[in-house]
Amino acid sequence: MTFIRTVFLAALLGFGLFTVAPAPAFAQSLEEAKSSGIVGERADGLLGAVKGPTAQIQQMIDRINAQRMEEYRQIAKQNGTSVQAVMAIAGQKLISRSSRGSYVNPGDGWVRK
Repeated sequence: MTFIRTVFLAALLGFGLFTVAPAPAFAQSLEEAKSSGIVGERADGLLGAVKGPTAQIQQMIDRINAQRMEEYRQIAKQNGTSVQAVMAIAGQKLISRSSRGSYVNPGDGWVRK
């Protein structure tokens, strides 16, 4: 049963039925932060600071991560799976969708995609 739930979660993420996008007000500055190498996607489905973020960028990271965690908790609860499983699937999808040249952390440090 857990395998079926995991496949279902992967399908939701893959088809874009569940997105972990930031609030529209942050979309532009998040993309700028990613393209400048300040922020990147992590394997746990959360954003991370690649290098010294400003206070404003750190607040944005914290806010987006809080939104993502709420979504991950809801999905885990609805599907009877762990939050960590949802985070791992989301992390894989977010890293794979990251644009070329952006930084990602697949679990063993930051690398340029």
